[in-house]
Amino acid sequence: MQRQTQLFQITDFKEKKQQLLYWANQYSSCSFLDNHQYISEHNRVECLVAVGAVQKFSPEKNHQEALKQFLQETNDWLFGHISYDYKNVLDSSIATARFDSIGFETIYFFQPEVVVLLSNTQIEIQSLTTSPESIFKKIECIEVSNNATLNHFSIKPRISKGDYLSIIEQLKRHILRGDCYEINFCQEFFAEDAVVDPLSIYKQLTQLSPNPFSCYYKSADKFLLCASPERFLKKTGNQLMSQPIKGTFKRNTTDVEADNLLKQQLYSSDKERAENVMVVDLVRNDLSRICKESTVKVSELFGIYTFPQVHQMISTIVGEVDDNVDLADILEATFPMGSMTGTPKKRVMQLINQYEVQTRGLYSGAVGYIAPNKDFDFNVVIRSILYNLTNQYLSYQVGGGITYYSNAKAEYEECLLKAASIRRVLD
Repeated sequence: MQRQTQLFQITDFKEKKQQLLYWANQYSSCSFLDNHQYISEHNRVECLVAVGAVQKFSPEKNHQEALKQFLQETNDWLFGHISYDYKNVLDSSIATARFDSIGFETIYFFQPEVVVLLSNTQIEIQSLTTSPESIFKKIECIEVSNNATLNHFSIKPRISKGDYLSIIEQLKRHILRGDCYEINFCQEFFAEDAVVDPLSIYKQLTQLSPNPFSCYYKSADKFLLCASPERFLKKTGNQLMSQPIKGTFKRNTTDVEADNLLKQQLYSSDKERAENVMVVDLVRNDLSRICKESTVKVSELFGIYTFPQVHQMISTIVGEVDDNVDLADILEATFPMGSMTGTPKKRVMQLINQYEVQTRGLYSGAVGYIAPNKDFDFNVVIRSILYNLTNQYLSYQVGGGITYYSNAKAEYEECLLKAASIRRVLD
């Protein structure tokens, strides 16, 4: 079926983005991917939105084969997610079966009824069934509420601070024994009987922390409110690109000179560089399994990028794939992402299963889109709130890369720093 496509000029970009968000929220399936005006040569549009599910993909078995077939048969936009537990599909020896109170599917894509591409000056509307002009008129009629809702619930840690510190010391002993070099350990904070307005929370979160891989993502009664700064994988033509984050320093937003000094300290930190280069080597190894020989390269090492609350160390790795390589093949070689696992990947995932008491679910998975030409872009689901409207369960997780030189108390403080915006919204 051919999409009807039409361009509309706009004058108030910020207002139109808010109207678009509220319009998208009316649908049971929606994906609102927001770049928050970060300037980068790698970004396609400022905001990419999909609503309405013409068809859905969420297999119960034979996931890889089913995904390959679905991708071959569907030459249209696809939006969706891959949860961390897709690792169970790719390698049964590291499978876990913990209960997930949020309940996002292991892998899920939907072919949207409407796709909207928003830039600073125009909206492009692509629709399968309804005229783009009538959709644009509906968006323009949307009334935006700026009233923040009050949240009434109690956030609890899944493990105590003492237990966290003890686990970090145990993980360091694993590293000393040579079981692994680096491991990403995560902890959960959660609330039960939480009655919240997901849209209001997302707006507050991204106002405090407007990051380039943010998304408001909904599948029926399940919500992801995401302010991620990290890209997992982007495919453009035959080029694959990954941009793992490893290395975090706090900011001093009241003193420019002191803030610049913190950036320099992050860049010069032996510990942060060690973490970053280990994940770079892991990603290079993953990409080499799927890319043409001698095409995997590090195009940027130890790049320092500034976000509202933190400075981050980001490296960029690229490689070239053959024409017949699809997303299913790429996931088999690269998922889960190295920045959320560690090195060597299989062993650290076994240790994650052993020491983390919660299920990760969609956290540390990926959300994104596949374009009609099979290009794609996926984030890493971090700095995020997950919410199930039906059972009123709310959750956020946070973690960090643990090496032998990690200080357990400092790692705990880094977790709190990464979650600062979330706590401000929810407290």
